[in-house]
Amino acid sequence: MARKKTSTTTQKKVKRTQGIPVRFFWLKLIGLTLLITLPFCYGSVFKNVGALIEWVNEEITSYNYKTVKSFGIKIPTRYEVHGIDVSYYQEKIDWSKVKHMKSGDIQIDFAYLKATEGLFTVDRTFKRNWHESKAQNVIRGAYHYFKPRKSGRQQALFFLQTVDLKSGDLPPVIDIEETGRLSPDALRENLKEWLDVVEKRVGEKPVIYTGYKFYIDYLKGYFDDYPLWVAHYYQPQLKIEDAKWNFWQHSDVGKVNGIRTKVDFNVFNGDLEDLKDLCLEFEN
Repeated sequence: MARKKTSTTTQKKVKRTQGIPVRFFWLKLIGLTLLITLPFCYGSVFKNVGALIEWVNEEITSYNYKTVKSFGIKIPTRYEVHGIDVSYYQEKIDWSKVKHMKSGDIQIDFAYLKATEGLFTVDRTFKRNWHESKAQNVIRGAYHYFKPRKSGRQQALFFLQTVDLKSGDLPPVIDIEETGRLSPDALRENLKEWLDVVEKRVGEKPVIYTGYKFYIDYLKGYFDDYPLWVAHYYQPQLKIEDAKWNFWQHSDVGKVNGIRTKVDFNVFNGDLEDLKDLCLEFEN
């Protein structure tokens, strides 16, 4: 093989500069800038969209939480079924006036009446309210105020012997608002005793009534298969995570024709047919 000739003249090599060609520099700089700033741009967009959605939800909620002058309070009007709960505090009630009061689509469809407390106390207005509300075709129910340090079983028997439950009545309610200085476990055990005795007698699970904070502190996660009634006042909506509620007591200062004092207002989480489906049915 022939050998390649080499020049005797030494040629000086020009070393090329390593790095980013000038023609691509600005394009890469612009791309890098976009890469850095894009998340912030989108974050701002997402934040604004989120704020807009929140604002729309608040407007819708406000629209559905209106002052109804005749009843004297703000009412969450997105719910179809409204009711009251009463005791001796409301004194003598004219149930005919209660039944016939109406403002737009809002009227009193149901009423829960205090029947008993502890082991010996019968509400002095219960018997009259029980019969008069029924006579005016107001869907009625009875509740017991629970005293935690008294036997749950004995309190249940006392309630059942006081209240003559009929088909079409709402399920019995246990009103629990105090701990009686019991431990949470002992409190829940005694409450369960009351619930079991009443359920065995009427064939349906009783409703648990309590305040929002009491529910969160002592009951949440323990009685999720029971109908729930929560008191949480002056709020446009009831926010309870991971639990389905049936009744919401949203005000304690309502006005109703036929009742001289302020009265508790409630909504039912469903329509009127759903409420009737919840009512008791006994075999003849």
